[in-house]
Amino acid sequence: MEDHLLGWLRTLDEDRLARILANRPDAIAPPWPRRLDTLAQRLGDGFAVMQTLQRLPLPCLQLAEAALALPLPTAGRLAAFVDAPPAEVDPWLGHLYDHALAWPGEDGVIRLAEGVTRWWAAPLGLGEPLDHYLNSWTISNDALRALARNLGLPAQGHKRRTITRVAEALGDAARVHGLLRDAPDGTAALLDRFAWDGPALPVDGGRFVAPGTPEKWCADHGLLFRPSWHVAEIPREVALCLRGADYHPPFAPEPPEVPTIPVDPEEVDHLMTLAAPHVVERAAALLDNTSKSPLPLLKTGGVGVREVRRMAKETGCDEDETRLLLEICTVARLLAWDEQAGGLVPTERFDRWRLDEGAARLRVLLSAWWRMERSSLRKSDGRYGTVLGDDPAGAAVARVRRAVLPVLACLPAGTAYADRDGLLAAVHWHAPLIERRLLLDCGPAALDEASLLGLLVNGALTDLGRALAELTAHPGDEGDDSVPMVEHDPVLVEVSTRALASVRRSALFGPDLTAVVTGPPSAELAALLDRVAERESRGAASVWRFTAESVRRALDRGHDPDELLDELAAVGAIPQPLEYLVRDTARRHGEVTVTTVGCVIQAGDPALLAEITAHRRLTRLGLRLLAPTVLVSAAGAERTLAALREAGYAPVPVSDTGEITIRRTRPAELAGGAEPGAGKLILLPGGQVAELADPGLETPPHLLAEPPPDPREHARRLMAAGRAGAERGGRTWAVIGRMATRLPTAQQSLLGFVVDRGVRAGITLTDGLTATISHGELKGGALDAWCEEAGDYLEFPLAEIVEVRSAF
Repeated sequence: MEDHLLGWLRTLDEDRLARILANRPDAIAPPWPRRLDTLAQRLGDGFAVMQTLQRLPLPCLQLAEAALALPLPTAGRLAAFVDAPPAEVDPWLGHLYDHALAWPGEDGVIRLAEGVTRWWAAPLGLGEPLDHYLNSWTISNDALRALARNLGLPAQGHKRRTITRVAEALGDAARVHGLLRDAPDGTAALLDRFAWDGPALPVDGGRFVAPGTPEKWCADHGLLFRPSWHVAEIPREVALCLRGADYHPPFAPEPPEVPTIPVDPEEVDHLMTLAAPHVVERAAALLDNTSKSPLPLLKTGGVGVREVRRMAKETGCDEDETRLLLEICTVARLLAWDEQAGGLVPTERFDRWRLDEGAARLRVLLSAWWRMERSSLRKSDGRYGTVLGDDPAGAAVARVRRAVLPVLACLPAGTAYADRDGLLAAVHWHAPLIERRLLLDCGPAALDEASLLGLLVNGALTDLGRALAELTAHPGDEGDDSVPMVEHDPVLVEVSTRALASVRRSALFGPDLTAVVTGPPSAELAALLDRVAERESRGAASVWRFTAESVRRALDRGHDPDELLDELAAVGAIPQPLEYLVRDTARRHGEVTVTTVGCVIQAGDPALLAEITAHRRLTRLGLRLLAPTVLVSAAGAERTLAALREAGYAPVPVSDTGEITIRRTRPAELAGGAEPGAGKLILLPGGQVAELADPGLETPPHLLAEPPPDPREHARRLMAAGRAGAERGGRTWAVIGRMATRLPTAQQSLLGFVVDRGVRAGITLTDGLTATISHGELKGGALDAWCEEAGDYLEFPLAEIVEVRSAF
């Protein structure tokens, strides 16, 4: 199949080849192919074909399925088969060609990629072709001749000719119907059941050997075949003959119309600017709440309903918002399980996230939702699923979300969908391979989630939702920590910045101890007011009320009263009652103190404890004498024990029960991997060299890797390369053996596999540079190979390679 595809690729012009590369990002993903034969292998990959099929609309799949059912499909026969004019069929057939899922042969017969043929085990409910049954090892020559005689055909000649005659006879509708005129009663009904409900149905095997039965007559005339005793199948050609000339498979070249209603674009834009900052603010509030009180998980996994309700009450979110944002923050890696805390807590990524500008924080949340493989608001039997629980649908849920928004983006400007059922019918036309039941379950949930995130307002897609729906970058998977190509998309950056441009950064403080923000508050302003006041309402205007309890809560978290007043004064004029409340609460704050003690030291001799207290080398422990025989240390027990022993004393640890606990310590196991600070030289695009000081530090992939090449430029490059092959085969080993003189024979062989088979290997050059390479070609005395660290093809002089090692 790849040979046919390669032959067709060689006949293409630059425009069509560029369209294929643009439609198949898997074919141009790093390391991008440099030859047409490598491109053909990429395009024919079964997994990639399956993923491409999932992005195609209904007419493409209907034509592909119909082409599988026809013996020798051409564009004309296909149009006649689906009963549509060629003008309606050709554009969708071209769509299949532009995705390299089908292509025309020299004889005009349409060939389909192998992955497409595997998708439909029985296209249009039809069985295998007659050739499949007649060439089976279970059909002997004698049985084949008997079948030919029963059909009134010559039985002499070799097997291939007999098979051709039988196939032609049973593929002729007039002849098949003529045979049925002499068939036993009930034969026509039996075959109709197989033709429309088949191709394989359970049967009574005994009737296929009993004389005079319709089953035996059908088997004797090649109209039914039995792969096993209790199962029979009808061949494809026979079923098509029985369905008749009036049978045409379904073909819907136009999408169903979505009922719409007019909306005010200015109102939609205004509501988006209210919803977007609210999302960022509420996400920050949820994460701050988990930093104070870790969110426990159920024994069966996920967050319980009681915890969701508690968090919603404490943060002022409703339950739907809480469910959605908890899952988004987890996918964005802002929230993660901490064993020591015993629950979900904010991560270090959250510390960086909260320092970003509001638009950047919003894009991180939207990117996580776009790739999230769970449906937060889907109901089953009237109940929501467990937050962060397992979702068996997985990636299919994300496909529903990515199918719904693009359909909304196709609606005319100034309109909104009026009927969810009509909208979901259009979504099914654009993404027919999504399971219909899943679409009906998750589609409404995706719309509700989009409304909460400011992507959908009053049934109309906002500019923020449109930017997300029209992303060209791969959305990524839920397991990805981030997708920089999405989060830094220029259109999404511009729209998200505009969506948060109207946030309020000041408040109106009243003498009744309230603060009013007339508009969406910025995340920083909301965090400040939430810290020192109780929120009473939200919406077009948000209201906070200051109380003695709310101010005390802020003081309990370590905030200084003067700093609080300064921060509040920076966002509005502070009335005198509010200043009195803060200072009066601060004056009474700390009347009762609670001290944390690291450990307790006891001894029967008061003089010994007095000596330890006065020891100059132990002052760092913060020792205090509470009683003549009781001493407390500010340091923990282990640190205190070590310091006392270092000072020449012989203390022993005591458990809470008063028992001496001395345990044997095991030698620590050496941790594998590089030592902290051990640098690694890598190659960057353009041959530049960089050193990673700490391999454990995160390095954003978009900072190192080159973006994929432009499809049109790469198509031009592929065509220029033509059919010229690299130095391969036997010459590879000769060149490497002559030029890579620093390598032993085994390593030269491994380098040869990098060239001939594209395997991955690690290499080291004379100056200490290291690189992981693959897909190499020999160019004179250099190896031109894909460098994973550089994200590009680089040339490595063979004479300077001092080591080659396997890389898995």
